[in-house]
Amino acid sequence: MQQEATDAASDADAELGAEMIAVTSENGALEHALTERAKLIELCVYALDRARSTGVAQRLADGLHEIGVHALYPDGERFDPARHEAGGTLPTTDPVLDGTIAETEIPGFADRDQLLRTPVVTVYRLR
Repeated sequence: MQQEATDAASDADAELGAEMIAVTSENGALEHALTERAKLIELCVYALDRARSTGVAQRLADGLHEIGVHALYPDGERFDPARHEAGGTLPTTDPVLDGTIAETEIPGFADRDQLLRTPVVTVYRLR
């Protein structure tokens, strides 16, 4: 009777060990897939930056959008150095425009809520 209990406990330990290995393997596979996804997104953004064809650029942008990656064009927003990179300034005589983003020079990208690349912008500056 005691041998049967020992064998049952040993079998249960073996099953638990196998389940833990399976979960670890699944987590490793998920981690690997997420790493590959990040590399593919980086490659698509690189290609989008260099696309000469409007159709190709649009297809890349649409494909990225379908998986949750969005281009950031913060035109008209207040400049925030934590979220934007200033590439230049544009003089203005309108105090309301001072510190506002005039245009996006290079779009930024976000994967859902995670910033992938900060947009480079031109900011209005009061003369």
